Amino acid sequence: MTQAFDAADQQALLETRAEAALALARRLGADACEVGASVDQGIGVSVREGDVETVELSRDQGIAVTVYVGQRKGSASSSDASEASVRDVVEKALAIARYTGEDPAAGLADAELMATRFPDLDVHHPWPLSTEEAIELALTCENAGRGVEGIRSSEGASLSSGEGVHVYANSHGFLGGQRGSRHSLSCLLIAEDDAGMQRDYDYTTARDPRALRDPAAVGESAAQRTLQRLGAGRPATGRMPVLFDPSLASGLVGHLMGAIAGGALYRQSSFLCERLNTMLFPEWFSLSERPMEVGAMASSPFDADGVQTRDNVFVDQGRLASYLLSAYSARRLGMSTTGNAGGARNLRIAAPLESLETLLARMDRGVLVTELMGQGVNGVTGDYSRGAAGFWVEDGRIQHPVEEFTIAGNLETMFQGLIGVGDDIDTRGSIHTGSWLIDEMTVAGG
Repeated sequence: MTQAFDAADQQALLETRAEAALALARRLGADACEVGASVDQGIGVSVREGDVETVELSRDQGIAVTVYVGQRKGSASSSDASEASVRDVVEKALAIARYTGEDPAAGLADAELMATRFPDLDVHHPWPLSTEEAIELALTCENAGRGVEGIRSSEGASLSSGEGVHVYANSHGFLGGQRGSRHSLSCLLIAEDDAGMQRDYDYTTARDPRALRDPAAVGESAAQRTLQRLGAGRPATGRMPVLFDPSLASGLVGHLMGAIAGGALYRQSSFLCERLNTMLFPEWFSLSERPMEVGAMASSPFDADGVQTRDNVFVDQGRLASYLLSAYSARRLGMSTTGNAGGARNLRIAAPLESLETLLARMDRGVLVTELMGQGVNGVTGDYSRGAAGFWVEDGRIQHPVEEFTIAGNLETMFQGLIGVGDDIDTRGSIHTGSWLIDEMTVAGG
């Protein structure tokens, strides 16, 4: 690490800076103020073909201040959290506020909504890792992958480890802080046959380094994923079922959350405007968040407004049960905050889970998608069109790899056409889900 990192000391320092910013803003004429401050420190190494490519030791800090003068809002930030910088940021925020127009929805979240429960969520696990140890772990991962027969070369393995502290305070008297850590290891490999070169990767990530997968296992898995892609052709063109692997199914959940986010709704830029309490999925499907889940990747007792987080059900037995709202977006919509300033935390699906073999059998003939390319998702209309790669399925069995094709549909139709969720749940991110089988999409191949 760049230098010793005492999370408790750092949190105390940030809290002092935040309180100083609040007091200064009040003295200079702000009616209300909120402050976010953070410091993060970490190490990152990458190796390629057995050699060290990069070693990065980082330490980042910052402070952001938002002030309210009546219904006028001004925000400023700095990557320097020193006392002098705090004063400069507050003064700039106030100067901006005096020139902005009034916004009836502007202001802090209501005082009675501020978080009062701060349980230990077990999300801070520092890793006292030396540069030499980090390099050795990355080399172990890459060497395991390169040692698999058929692997031609490597685009490298990378390890990153970091921890940080975030503090939020506002003029309601709220002051909250959270310490956290995140560690990850990945490997990207290349294989080649007469049809050309293919590449694929695998990774592991966790709050606690003890929960990371074995480095050699990650490298070997990356090699197997790469080799499976050799000899890829193009699938048939037509309307057929599409099975999204877990890492891509989580992206579909992400599109849903973007469509029910308050910002998209009050701007009328979502295909799910005014769709609350309507059926969106099959009745056997539900989706909720668990922001207080111990040890999870996105756990937090308070949101970016200082509001107490809570379990929310967004889809209840197929019905769109809740939007994703901050205090500001809720006011714009004439609703109440859901404690989701900053987004959803730890999304979990409740549905009957089936094995991959069962989903393939139900599919019979179609494509299993393992990679998506491009940004062809229209949040206003829900239209969905992405470049893809994966495997051709015939008679309920994977036959051969396919690539250079497009899948297209509409998100609402896709959600309604969900006919199965796999038990192959990917737990590496904040969205936990297995594979999704969609009844029919347009596949354009060769």
